[in-house]
Amino acid sequence: MAWSIADVARMSRVTSRTLRHYDEIGLLPPAWIGSNGHRYYEEADLLRLQQILLMRELDLGLREIQAVLDSQVDRVAVLREHRQRLLAERDRLSTLARTVDRTIAELEEAEENNDMAKINRPENLFEGFEPSAEENEKVRERWPKAWEQSQRAVETMSDEDTERWQREVTAQMIRFAEFMVAGTPVDDPKVQAEIDDHYRNVCRFWTPNAAAYKGLAQTYVDDPQMRANYDKIADSLAVYLRDAMLVYADARLS
Repeated sequence: MAWSIADVARMSRVTSRTLRHYDEIGLLPPAWIGSNGHRYYEEADLLRLQQILLMRELDLGLREIQAVLDSQVDRVAVLREHRQRLLAERDRLSTLARTVDRTIAELEEAEENNDMAKINRPENLFEGFEPSAEENEKVRERWPKAWEQSQRAVETMSDEDTERWQREVTAQMIRFAEFMVAGTPVDDPKVQAEIDDHYRNVCRFWTPNAAAYKGLAQTYVDDPQMRANYDKIADSLAVYLRDAMLVYADARLS
């Protein structure tokens, strides 16, 4: 059985122009061309088109797709590989959707309770963001001047300053979570640009050198309360942030 190019375009939702282009570059030639000049496709051609569309969904270029299809590998094996990649992408998007859902739920709950003052307070917006008493004492002992500088900066902040800072922190953590669930490496320029903003925000309170910034990064992981709050946004976010900060410290602060 054969289908005309119009039939294939209708079934696959691929334009006739695209199908003709695939023929011209040798990616999907028709089974035969009728006396009227129309292209006709058989079942094997439809299966090949399905594979092309699957790989296009995975952002493969036409040359890469042709190389895969012309390599004579087992079609079932190729489809299984496509399926695994699609499932991985589904999981990535599900994780990202849960992150966004969590933020929406928190904002809606605040609106329903008419309790913006509670949400805007740092201890409530990002509970546990500050180190625990034990960890705070470790920081004080290790970097006494920096600790005093930070305390003075916090004391001079107005309620509006605190609210704005906490919103910035939360928004930035969500951006880091988006990078993480997208599989963006911590040394990617986009991630490092965000880390640069993070470092500049830290410098509003104290100016850490490479060793101190690495110590702060490790605190995000080692302090149970801080780690729990980062991981509420996305699992393993604290570790991702730490690793990105270590890259920044070695590249920019050493």
